[in-house]
Amino acid sequence: METPDNAGTALSPHLRAEIDRWIARFPAGRQRSAVIAALHAAQHENNGYLTRELMEAVGAYLGLPPIQVFEVASFYSMFETKPVGRHSISVCTNISCMLCGGEKILAHVEKRLGIKVGESTADGRFYLKKEEECLAACCGAPMMMVDHRYYENLTPARVDEILHSIGTASGQKKEHSHD
Repeated sequence: METPDNAGTALSPHLRAEIDRWIARFPAGRQRSAVIAALHAAQHENNGYLTRELMEAVGAYLGLPPIQVFEVASFYSMFETKPVGRHSISVCTNISCMLCGGEKILAHVEKRLGIKVGESTADGRFYLKKEEECLAACCGAPMMMVDHRYYENLTPARVDEILHSIGTASGQKKEHSHD
């Protein structure tokens, strides 16, 4: 694919290769169709958020005006444009989850992590995304998504297990009981 000489300077070789794989899935001249996948890959590589420089570089690499890339990044709730915690948590509070206790699960996550929706923990491990309208898993309500993995039929105890397991897997010290 032909791109301006400086188009990929902010993009790692791995990221350019990932974008190229997505571009190859579309007809020639339709690289614009890869913008969502390109932004997703860039965000993943950049600790969960997109910088202006990254969005501009993705646009240049795809041959798109920066405004088109900014529009996509600002429209979809899956993209973050400011630093966030390492593990992204979305709790569904739409009708099915709400009726099955989704709001209680959200309140439990907030209390457990000591943050509100839209905030990250002080240690940068967790980010509680703004409430999601629907995560399309109504049969498993209440549910949440952590780092694009679905957890269904939640209870406060199950949420604690999930958060503990993610926290210890990412280097957080295990909690010890002092009974």
